[in-house]
Amino acid sequence: MAEVEGRRRARGGGGAARRAERTAISVETAKYIERNIPVYNMLSEEALEIIEANAETVLAEIGVNVVDNPKALERWRDAGAEIDGERVRIPRGLARKLCATAPSRYTQHARNPERNIEIGGNTLVTAPVYGPPFVRDMEGGRRYATMDDFRKFVKLGYMSKWLHMSGGTVCEPTDVPVNKRHLDMLHAHMTLSDKPFMGSVTDPSRAQDSVDMCGILFGEQFVQDNTVMTSLINVNSPLTFDDVMMGALEVYAANNQACIISPFIVGGAMAPVSVIGTLTQVLAEVLAGVAYSQLIRPGAPVIFGAFVTSIDMNSGAPTFGTPEASHILYGAGQLARRLNLPYRSGGALCGSKLPDAQAAYESAHTLNAVLMGGVNFMLHSCGWLEGGLVAGFEKFVMDADQLGVLHNMARGVSHDENGQAMDAIREVGPGGHYLGCAHTQANFKDAFWRTELLDYKPFETWDEEGARDTMTLANLRMHRMLDTYQRPSLDQGITDALDDYIAKKKASMPDAFM
Repeated sequence: MAEVEGRRRARGGGGAARRAERTAISVETAKYIERNIPVYNMLSEEALEIIEANAETVLAEIGVNVVDNPKALERWRDAGAEIDGERVRIPRGLARKLCATAPSRYTQHARNPERNIEIGGNTLVTAPVYGPPFVRDMEGGRRYATMDDFRKFVKLGYMSKWLHMSGGTVCEPTDVPVNKRHLDMLHAHMTLSDKPFMGSVTDPSRAQDSVDMCGILFGEQFVQDNTVMTSLINVNSPLTFDDVMMGALEVYAANNQACIISPFIVGGAMAPVSVIGTLTQVLAEVLAGVAYSQLIRPGAPVIFGAFVTSIDMNSGAPTFGTPEASHILYGAGQLARRLNLPYRSGGALCGSKLPDAQAAYESAHTLNAVLMGGVNFMLHSCGWLEGGLVAGFEKFVMDADQLGVLHNMARGVSHDENGQAMDAIREVGPGGHYLGCAHTQANFKDAFWRTELLDYKPFETWDEEGARDTMTLANLRMHRMLDTYQRPSLDQGITDALDDYIAKKKASMPDAFM
């Protein structure tokens, strides 16, 4: 870290940069969650052993398709797999053996060292919604996302206390060419926030751009020696690994950057309708993906991912917050822990079109399962609407506030002398009240989690202030946050180098919108 700080000082800016640091508004960010409560193990030992045995059967007898990637096929052949065209059959035990070199926990560095995060073990890291092509707010309704919307989300994420990461494709800015928008998105994460972020995965060359730009931000050698990105690699379920996602994985693993190997499953469409059948496929896909990352670079950081929803058998639409999805979340967490890998799942998921009661119920079900199911990396922690098609500004603020509940729940219950509160009970005695006692006065500021959004005022006050519902309050808070946002300081030399890199890359290719 001293090397990074020294390099930053040497880049220029000098006194001006130090003055900017002194005058910048400090934005409070809570440390990543460390669970002091137990996780919930839903599946029996017998069920887990059945899933693991069946997943080995899937890999050995059915296999996975590795599409349009001859080098990957050659790597698998050299490792001992059976290759038949693009079908790869992995002998029993081989994938699990390869997975053993992946770390159980790693640090992702932020440009502000105070925002570094630990992923794995008993930790939980929160990251915002990822991938929606549409956005929604009270003023503009539902519309295609723009780069301006993207930057607003990055600013809101930076100012959200309980959100640990800036994220990745928080929304898809459709007003920027497809082959160039990743540059602008990365630039926003790097300059508008100082929290950790994710890289581009939509093409191997864009993954390389992500690594190169991180080389400018952190220093090239620092990037090779440390993890500064955790990026999302989706499996084309069922049992298919395409060249785009695997190409991005190859770039990141070779450069010591973390990847989430995440089957993308709508139960009943891309996996069986049963929980055990789905978990069998999830495990087989993750084993193959994680093993491949270790063929690229043994020890490359990687996360066991599981994004699984159920399906409405009448409409065919994905559903969220259902018991079956929670069953799978809990079960996949047990499987990840048995592999000694960090685990990604969950989020504030919902199928609702608005941040309404349906959105709240469905999101809360998944958030609670995330905490109890042992998730280490929670993508889609805030902002998700309409099955992931929409990033909602008000929903982002509402969810980000509720993430504070997870922090407080994870702390557990203290039974030290202060927690026992015997002095307070003695002081008040029968028939009294605790509002003025010494223990209350000493602890009231942080005794209870306090929302920065929800309304607890008396009816008369609430009515006089306009009888505002939660979405209205979230809209007001969102505008307040954006109005008071101040960009975190960054050495001018780094800023100029990033701008030069982006300008040259954009000039090197024509615009493409496909």
